[in-house]
Amino acid sequence: MAMASSLDQIGPMAKNVADCRALFDCIKGKDRYDATSAEILQATNHKPQIANLKIGIPKEYFSEGIDSDVEKTIKNTISKLAAEGAKITEINLPHTPDALACYYVIVPSEVSSNLARYDGIKYGARATDIKNLLDVYLNSRGQYLGKEVRRRIMLGTYALSAGYYDAYYLKAQKVRAKIKEDFDEAFRQVDLILGPVTPTTAFKIGEKADDPVQMYLSDVYTVPINLAGLPALSMPCGLASGLPVGLQIIGPHFSEDLIFEFGRHIEEII
Repeated sequence: MAMASSLDQIGPMAKNVADCRALFDCIKGKDRYDATSAEILQATNHKPQIANLKIGIPKEYFSEGIDSDVEKTIKNTISKLAAEGAKITEINLPHTPDALACYYVIVPSEVSSNLARYDGIKYGARATDIKNLLDVYLNSRGQYLGKEVRRRIMLGTYALSAGYYDAYYLKAQKVRAKIKEDFDEAFRQVDLILGPVTPTTAFKIGEKADDPVQMYLSDVYTVPINLAGLPALSMPCGLASGLPVGLQIIGPHFSEDLIFEFGRHIEEII
């Protein structure tokens, strides 16, 4: 079931980097039935020379909003890498503040389009309490689609409607292109980028269920990578108040081999 066609991507989850890589090796590569897949270089499985790596640290990822303990834990890992000779460089990703708004225009728009078929007629469950054709549409979608799904469909339908397409969706696509340009420029200077996964540690189940904007803000450091179509690895790098802190390793296109090897090295030093 497609959600946002231009962003959807499968990715493995595992207890450690080695297991994650083993899963990735099973799903990577060219699929002759998938036009979006591509040939990639054979993995070399070599340990990266830390002293030769240039690591970029986006200053936008350590600005207002990040929890102090999360920032401290991430920077502690960066310091360990610097002590091993990694060249740490501060970089700019100037359109990071626009990424969240951009993402939450594009995703609901594509959700609205992709889920339009689930109307209880040909696709999806059909409500039983119906008296006419209109009830089939209204009751089926209202009854079987979750609250967040319905919210995104409504937002997307609005963004794609006449008179608002240029103001929202088209503008979001232009911002997306700028975000990609930011990363392209960054990778002319560095080999990899490091940063936090979320600005805080995990919040309690249901704590922000009634405030979707607060939940969306947790995506602020990850949606730019998705919008730019880049590979990244999220891994724990320590604890803050007893909860794990996520570190993400971001690389240029088809740099998964380097990302995994670098992630495995970080596992060894933390």
